[in-house]
Amino acid sequence: MKKLSLTEKFGYSLGDVASNIVFQVVMNFMIYFYTDVFGITAAAAGTLMLAVRLFDGVTDPLMGALADRTKTRWGRYRPWLLWVSIPFAILAVLAFSTPDFSDQGKLIYAYISYALLMVAYTAFNIPYSALGGVITDDQQDRASIQAWRMGAAMIGGTIVAGALLPLVGLFGGGNQQLGFTLAMSLMAVFGVLCLVGCFFLTRERVQITPAAERTSVWADVKIMLANSQWWIIAAVTFLGLVGVVMRGSGTAYYVEYYLGSKDMISLFMTAPMILGLLGAISAGIAVKKICKVTVMKVGAGGIVVFHLLLFLVPRDGIYLALVLTCLANYFHMLFFPMVFAAVADTVEYSQYKTGKGGMAMSYSGHLLALKFGMALGGAATGWILAGHGYVAGEVQTQEALSGILRVFAGGSVCAGSLMLVCMYFYKLKKSTMEMIAEAK
Repeated sequence: MKKLSLTEKFGYSLGDVASNIVFQVVMNFMIYFYTDVFGITAAAAGTLMLAVRLFDGVTDPLMGALADRTKTRWGRYRPWLLWVSIPFAILAVLAFSTPDFSDQGKLIYAYISYALLMVAYTAFNIPYSALGGVITDDQQDRASIQAWRMGAAMIGGTIVAGALLPLVGLFGGGNQQLGFTLAMSLMAVFGVLCLVGCFFLTRERVQITPAAERTSVWADVKIMLANSQWWIIAAVTFLGLVGVVMRGSGTAYYVEYYLGSKDMISLFMTAPMILGLLGAISAGIAVKKICKVTVMKVGAGGIVVFHLLLFLVPRDGIYLALVLTCLANYFHMLFFPMVFAAVADTVEYSQYKTGKGGMAMSYSGHLLALKFGMALGGAATGWILAGHGYVAGEVQTQEALSGILRVFAGGSVCAGSLMLVCMYFYKLKKSTMEMIAEAK
């Protein structure tokens, strides 16, 4: 199969720009929006972030099975990018709207709007992720498009992190509630354009195995769950997202209350994204020369080291904190492009061992692990802040400041350490995948 063109790699990456219109806002601003803009308590917001994910346990496998069984003249996975783009945009705006309800009404609205947004996210992100496994079967190209994807994710994240709060101020004119709704409206339109671009600039080339079409949904799930290597990738994804969401959700609190520099929140959101982009580029270059498993281990080690160093930063060391946060994100993005490429490897491993394995089902399980990590990270943020006595808009106690630091840095230290342990058991190294390719 011929090498992919730069145009197609770029086209594929546009899908993750659209994904990050929601992903980065949810990760970095959702808890803050709920507590300081919409008026929901930190504990209630944290529980909401976790509870909605229980619904994903049903929708994600169903979406994976549906995508694997879709047949159109455009392919199995690409059409979903068009079909879901408009509903996704509308729901993104509704999730960041603030109707004038009672406290209970606000909580109910938040649950419903957030749940529907996650359903739409699932409906295009699972097919989009599976698309990366069928554009090509070349191992280096697979890793390359995931590096492009993660690089684009950082660009999308930079757009969100750098532009959201200024747009909120510009459109709201002091009214944050109106500002969030209008800012998300603009970003949602941009997301639709990216999904349409991804559809038109990519092609599906690798055919799904016929056995995957004939099995039941439950049989697909059992095949996925019987794959030991898939479990390891799912585990490190879950752990990684717990850490990154805690850091992302904690950033606004850390900068405003712990460092006392609210006007630098956007910089702390944006600058790490730029280093993350360099991390994704580095991952794409490194995998051409060394095994992706080695790249992943280096990335996980860097995550632990630089988050640990944040505990040593004094409260007036704002620029040192910024540098360490940037370096931590560099290693995070060295790690994650390889994880997404590894999912396709686990499918090929399953097909090699058993003759069975669905691409979209495996990515749906992977996305479920990712979203459970997001959920626990968001919930832990709310619970830890509430448990340490955080009160929105007030001068924080020393106990609350300690809780903010534990959210911002401690979660990633714990998560990264466990990721390193998991990678010890992962065996789909470059030599193994070359052997599987030769056996086809």
